[in-house]
Amino acid sequence: QVQLVESGGGLVQAGGSLRLSCAASGRTFTSFAIGWFRQAPGKEREFLGTVSWSGGVYYADSVKGRFTVSRDNAKRTVYLQMNSLKPEDTAVYYCVARSGGGYYYSQDSYPYWGQGTQVTVSS
Repeated sequence: QVQLVESGGGLVQAGGSLRLSCAASGRTFTSFAIGWFRQAPGKEREFLGTVSWSGGVYYADSVKGRFTVSRDNAKRTVYLQMNSLKPEDTAVYYCVARSGGGYYYSQDSYPYWGQGTQVTVSS
């Protein structure tokens, strides 16, 4: 088991930046790949990116170049740095985890989910 808690969401103007954090507790953090999804009102959940236990990253094309996923294993924390934010980035952002290697973009591949944090981008 691993427990995930997101923080750092809030209201930001278009063009601004936010950094979300995902704090993990429970089983060995370093053996887990951590990912980020988001869900906007009326839309399906969308994969954003994932970081492997060794720090390798994989991004969805929709956010490549604007969003960066990183991890600090000593702090048991994963970050999602979001730059050049747009109103269409408004959503609830979720931190997710799965054990093992590889890069997965399906929500079904991640058994562990945080409670989500709201990000609102005003125009």
